[in-house]
Amino acid sequence: MARILAIDYGKKRTGLAVTDELQLIAGGLTTVATVELVDFILGYVKKEPVERIVVGLPKQMNNMPSENMCRIEPFVNRMRKLLPDVPIEYHDERFTSVLAHQAILASGIGKMARRNKELVDEVSATIILQSYMESRRMRNI
Repeated sequence: MARILAIDYGKKRTGLAVTDELQLIAGGLTTVATVELVDFILGYVKKEPVERIVVGLPKQMNNMPSENMCRIEPFVNRMRKLLPDVPIEYHDERFTSVLAHQAILASGIGKMARRNKELVDEVSATIILQSYMESRRMRNI
């Protein structure tokens, strides 16, 4: 089985998470500068089989797209052209940053490490991926 790659797309930094080969566990991969994201993903897909890519869908509480969507859509369209054999899906990312901060706080790491925005982005991508996997399992029940 191939991995699922999740993306928490940001204006400056983007968090990435992947599943294991059996698609049982979501784990943080890294955070990259958004300007380097396409090259990073293309390189990763060359090294690891990726079944699909899940991109966090930024929505406001009123269900309208957030302002970041104007950056995400062109990125997704470009990736669909560069990786036509890899399906790309959106998954609701509301509250992932809050959940990421809570998870980092609960982990007991030090105050300075908790301020690391790159860690928050990576954990947010992991939460997006875990949520996506759970929703997929619920649809298959």
